[in-house]
Amino acid sequence: MDTKSAFGVPWIEKYRPEFLNQVVGNVEAVARLSAIAEVGNLPNIILAGPPGIGKTTSITCLAREMLGDSYKNAILELNASDARGIDVVRNKIKMFAQKKVTLPPGKHKIIILDEADSMTSAAQQALRRTMEIYSSTTRFALACNNSTKIIEPIQSRCAVLRFTRLGDDEVLARLLIICEKEKISYEESGIEAIIFTAEGDMRNALNALQSTVSGFGHVSQDNVFKVCDQPHPKQIRNALMNAAEGKTKEAQATILKLYGDGYAATDIIQTLFRVTRTLTDLPEPKKLEFIREIGFTHMRIAEGLNTQLQLLGCVARLAAQAH
Repeated sequence: MDTKSAFGVPWIEKYRPEFLNQVVGNVEAVARLSAIAEVGNLPNIILAGPPGIGKTTSITCLAREMLGDSYKNAILELNASDARGIDVVRNKIKMFAQKKVTLPPGKHKIIILDEADSMTSAAQQALRRTMEIYSSTTRFALACNNSTKIIEPIQSRCAVLRFTRLGDDEVLARLLIICEKEKISYEESGIEAIIFTAEGDMRNALNALQSTVSGFGHVSQDNVFKVCDQPHPKQIRNALMNAAEGKTKEAQATILKLYGDGYAATDIIQTLFRVTRTLTDLPEPKKLEFIREIGFTHMRIAEGLNTQLQLLGCVARLAAQAH
């Protein structure tokens, strides 16, 4: 393909769904939103789940289906990048809630608060009263990664929809459609590598695909790992198999080389976990022991002990289990 066409509009925007039936994954949550769109009476809702799985897209699709031509006038969308302190809630959000907009009977204005879990507690306290006073004309949709950071009074006023990471087959199907539309040269192993690095995050997968095409013009396994800059799973797999056979020195040598190549301890331990999870060569009890040990090391690294000693100690403990 002509690599120049890979630039221009980011594919995450170019292929962003406009209607609920185009949203990939989270079938039950999307079905509930479709039912709300048909009835037309949207309750205040919280959409919670990891990034890149379609929360904001789903709610904008719902708003578009419910409001039709009035969509632009009857929507207020605020992201974490906007100021969303107590003053914004008292002024901007309240002003929009008071604004008169001509809508079909039974329809409401919608305020979308993206990354709602990053709002200050004071702003959330101010918001809860606004939600009640203007409930007859305005409904709120809050998208967040972690619903526990939203204060209890707001949670009790909202219906909560949980979104989960997308399945590998769902990401694969979407990537293949885009590869066909953009006429991309790819190998199966390259697409598998994108799915491996994305971990159920569609935004991450599309960005990796576009970056690989822009940089190399061809989607192969090696090209994807160069773009995503993650330790190659083959090397990690070799280290794990050496550890499983009790070959501590060989396993540690592989990890040391990756560390010497500039990969962070976090990247290495995360890839160790992902590869262990998908290993078919290890018996299940041993795999669980490996995952447990890697988990403890990951916790220590996340708390700040991101040294090569932690990685080498982890590999040594894995190898010790072989004896």
